[in-house]
Amino acid sequence: MDYTSKFISLEQALSMVKSNDYIVTGLGAAEAGAFMGALHTIAPRVRNVTLTDCLPLHPAEFRGARYRDSFRVDSWFYSGVERQARKEGGSVSFIPNHLRQAGVRWLAHRIPNLYVGAATMPDKHGYVSLSCSNIYEKRMLEAADLVILEVNPNMPFTLGDLQVPVSDVDYMVRVDYPVPELISPPLGDRDRAIGKFIADMVPDASCIQLGIGSIPNAVAEALKTKNDLGLHTEMLTTGMMELARLGVLTGKYKQAERGKLVAAFAVGTRELYDFIDLNPGVAMMDGNWVNDPYVISRNDNQVSINTALEVDLTGQCASESLGSRQFSGTGGQAETAMGAQRSRGGKSIIALYSTAMVKGPDGVRREVSKIVPQLMAGAAVSLSRNDVDRVVTEYGVAELRGTSLRERVDQLVAIAHPRFRDELRIQARACGIID
Repeated sequence: MDYTSKFISLEQALSMVKSNDYIVTGLGAAEAGAFMGALHTIAPRVRNVTLTDCLPLHPAEFRGARYRDSFRVDSWFYSGVERQARKEGGSVSFIPNHLRQAGVRWLAHRIPNLYVGAATMPDKHGYVSLSCSNIYEKRMLEAADLVILEVNPNMPFTLGDLQVPVSDVDYMVRVDYPVPELISPPLGDRDRAIGKFIADMVPDASCIQLGIGSIPNAVAEALKTKNDLGLHTEMLTTGMMELARLGVLTGKYKQAERGKLVAAFAVGTRELYDFIDLNPGVAMMDGNWVNDPYVISRNDNQVSINTALEVDLTGQCASESLGSRQFSGTGGQAETAMGAQRSRGGKSIIALYSTAMVKGPDGVRREVSKIVPQLMAGAAVSLSRNDVDRVVTEYGVAELRGTSLRERVDQLVAIAHPRFRDELRIQARACGIID
């Protein structure tokens, strides 16, 4: 098939951006890296262009303070790229969302003038794969006035429902950059302690979902002794790939999509991207479906494992902001937690370290408890106390489902760092949580 007329240069793609446009790009590794990297070059001729992204992995100059009259960013999930841009004065704002509904609700609000994302080279049948993410990308592609894809031979051709006929694409730009990788830092003692507590709650033949970060990576490490686990998760990681290769993730006891590793996006190492390339055992499905609590609940013994920044003594989980300062995003935490609890034999787990080192007004870092009497002022509640199930630190497990506030204080204080336990009880009384 001849697609010659659809190929354009990066400069031609950038020339199609106009003042006041709304542009959407892909999540994580599905972001249009070359386009983002060069977007600042058109700043002199455009004003008030809004770029909507999610967990961006490509640093890009256009987010900087000097370009704020030309570009602003609205994000569904902050990464370090956007935290740094905000710190330096860039125009970056957050879109509150549950991840499966992010694109759906955004489209109810407005239609993108341009969708620009990453994809594979066209195959012999005339299709490209959207590759590393299907959270909202295909929906945006179908809705946008204009679609430009960066086609890259390094992108894995993933299977599921994210293949797109080239006839549905307006233009393609040939690129050849490496797929962005997310390299996990070495695991620490606290990670491993939490991982073991969680692994002990995951029986053989369970179906799992893991979030992002060191603690979920430690959980994946601790699950290597399990048998016949299934996978239904929004994010596919390198740790999950390792479990699949070891024969731990077989999916043979799943009630839905038996034998398949079901996910909505993938971020990890080059080894992960090679693993998912043309792999019939991996199904990259629409995020609105993957994270639907009803769909999640179809698999028995579904275990949802996510992390938090703070948990208060009533069970409220702040997982995305430090006070009113946005740090990351809600992601699918509430969706997966509720779906797991609806599952027969299912459970949801929130994990966090008991303490963190925090810089005070005097510039000195001090150890503070992450189990707190009250969340930091302005903190977003990512998972309500009505929906919390189990909370885990390196000191143990608090089982909160169905418990009273008095019982919650007892259990959460018991898994706080010993140094802070007495003060937490004093503060719980002072706040009126217990008498």
